[in-house]
Amino acid sequence: MSVRAISVVSMVAAAALTVTACSANEQAAPPSSSTVSAPATSAPVAAVSGKASVETPAAKLRADLTQLLTEHVYTAAIALKTAVDAGGKMDDAGVKAAVANLDANSVALSKAIGGAYPAAEAPFLESWRQHIGFFVDYTLGKATKDQAKVDKAKTDLDGYRTSFGQLINSVVPELPADAVAEELKPHTASIFATIDSLVAGDGQVFAKLTEAAGHMPMTAATLAGGIAKNKGLEGDVNSKGAELRSGLTYLLTSHVDLAGIALAQAVAKGGDLNEPSVKAAVAAVDANSVALSKAIGGAYPAAEAPFLESWRQHIGFFVDYTLGKATKDQAKADKAKADLEGYRTSFGQLINSVVPELPADAVAQELKPHTESVFATIDSLVAGDGQVFAKLAEAANHMPMTAATLAGGIAENKKLS
Repeated sequence: MSVRAISVVSMVAAAALTVTACSANEQAAPPSSSTVSAPATSAPVAAVSGKASVETPAAKLRADLTQLLTEHVYTAAIALKTAVDAGGKMDDAGVKAAVANLDANSVALSKAIGGAYPAAEAPFLESWRQHIGFFVDYTLGKATKDQAKVDKAKTDLDGYRTSFGQLINSVVPELPADAVAEELKPHTASIFATIDSLVAGDGQVFAKLTEAAGHMPMTAATLAGGIAKNKGLEGDVNSKGAELRSGLTYLLTSHVDLAGIALAQAVAKGGDLNEPSVKAAVAAVDANSVALSKAIGGAYPAAEAPFLESWRQHIGFFVDYTLGKATKDQAKADKAKADLEGYRTSFGQLINSVVPELPADAVAQELKPHTESVFATIDSLVAGDGQVFAKLAEAANHMPMTAATLAGGIAENKKLS
C-alpha cells in the first residue's frame, strides 16, 4: 500500500476513534511549504456532533470534491490506457468512449465549482480540459519515444499549475495562487509515474495509480476549506465527521473503479486469474479492501477481520458472475447473483451488530444500487457494447451515498464532532 493510502486510512481511523477534542494547549505541526492547509471556516461553527457533523454543507462539499477528484484520476488512467492499447489512435471507438467518460467527470467538476462561483465554471472547465490534454501529449510522447513531445508536455503542465493557481485564487482569495500551484505538484508527479509504468509495462501501474488517486482527498480538503471559508458554509470541513465521510467516500469510490479495472483485465486475459497483470490488478483491489477494513477497525477493532472477510467474499462473487457471463455459464452467473443477494443480508447484519444506529435491512437495501450497477457494468464489459465506461461511472456514483450512510451511523454511534 502506498504511503498516501496509509495516510488516508489513518485519517479515517483517527476520525472514527477520536471522540473527545484535543486539549487546548496542543499545537499541530505547521504545514510544509509544499502543501496547502485546508482553511478553517470563517463564520462561527455551530457545535454539532454525531450524524449532524457528517451532514453539514461543508462536510458534503468536501466529500463531493473527494469523489469527483478521485474519479478524475481513475477515469483519466482508463482513458490513457485505452489510448495506449489502441496504438495512440484517438479516433478509435473505445478511446473515444473512454475520453467522453473522462470529459463527463471534468464537466461535473466544473459544475461543482460553478455551483459556488457561476462565473468561474466555464474558465475552470477550459483549464481542466487543457491539463488533461497535456497528459495525453505526455502519454503519446512516451509511447512513441518522442522525447521532445514528452518534454513539452511537462513544461506545459508546469505552466498550467501556475495558471490554475491564479484561476482558483481569483475566485477564492483564501487559497493563495502559489500554494495551489504547489499543491498540484504531487498530482502531476504521480500521474507521470503512472503513465511511465503503463507505457513501460513494468507491472507497477496499479500501485502507481492508487498512489496517484491517494493524493486527491487532501486536494479536495484544500479546495473545500477555501470555498467553505469564502462562502461561510455551515459546518467545518476539518471536523472528525467530515474527515470520516470524505475518507469513506475515497475508499468506496476507489473500490468500484479498481474492481472495474481488475474485472476488465481478467476478461481481456481470457479469465486467467493467474496472469501477471490480472494478479497485479486484483492485488490493488485487495489493498483497497484491507484499507476499508482498517477504517472500520479504527472505530470497531473486533469488526475489522469479519468486515475484511465479508468484503473479500462479495468481490469473489462478482468475479464468479463475470466469469460466468464471459464463458456463457448461466448457472454460474445465476449462483453468483444469488450469493450476492445473500451477502447483502449478512453484510447488513454485520454492520448493524457494531453500529446499531444502522438497521440491518436498511444497510442491505443501500447495497442494492451497488450490486445492480456493477452487474450492469459487467454485462456491458462482456458484451462489448461500448457502454462500459458510462456504466462504471454510474456504479462509482452510488458510493458517496453509501459513504454518507456509513459515516453518519458511525459518527452518531461514536458521537464524533
